[in-house]
Amino acid sequence: MTSIQTSTESRPRLVIGNWKMHGSLAANASLLADLRAGAGDVADSAMAVCVPFPYLAQTSVALAGSPISWGAQDVSGQAQGAFTGEVSATMLADFGCCWVLAGHSERRTLHGETDQQVADKAQAALGVGLAPVVCVGETLAEREAGETHAVIARQLAPVLARGAASLAKMVLAYEPIWAIGTGRSATPEQAQDVHAFIRASLARAGAGQVQILYGGSVKASNAASLFAMSDIDGALVGGASLVAQEFLRIAAA
Repeated sequence: MTSIQTSTESRPRLVIGNWKMHGSLAANASLLADLRAGAGDVADSAMAVCVPFPYLAQTSVALAGSPISWGAQDVSGQAQGAFTGEVSATMLADFGCCWVLAGHSERRTLHGETDQQVADKAQAALGVGLAPVVCVGETLAEREAGETHAVIARQLAPVLARGAASLAKMVLAYEPIWAIGTGRSATPEQAQDVHAFIRASLARAGAGQVQILYGGSVKASNAASLFAMSDIDGALVGGASLVAQEFLRIAAA
């Protein structure tokens, strides 16, 4: 187990909801209104939601002036041009986005995104003032083969190569693929081991205070035990972020 641990005092907790490909104008209106109404009761976490592209306008209006920020689930590594179906970082900035996910496991697995492409997307986001949430994580087969740290190191390499100044403006998210949408979460100790490994890698790159979130079947029932770990700075929440009260309870855990 990686031994380097750091104080969380200067790393505020961050809880981001990833709606994935869910939502409608009507359902979103209710969810966003409930989140806004309950946000004032959450004192210890910054909150954000990453929504499908078509709903960025709705979200920006619904959450304007609230404590909850918003972002997108993907971004192009290109600034503009003949890239049909892609969305640039500048376009996301037009909708007041603060965040964008880069390299979520579903993008890596279903769309074949490479580690370098993920790093390029993160850099494109930084170029317009967005904070990329760079996701890393291993499959069950890789974990059982004892390859977790090697996989994470490979995924991080092109991101770490961007240097400390860029890293300081990013957020990292560890999401074990075997725990995403399965109801099977990593134990707090398993998550902490990988978070500590990531923290050590960041520290060697001069960016040890970057926030690292855990993602993988996070629920109100397990959030507090995960947040108690010294190198877990919050959560990237999937399905539970579609239920306002559950998401708020996670943020308040």
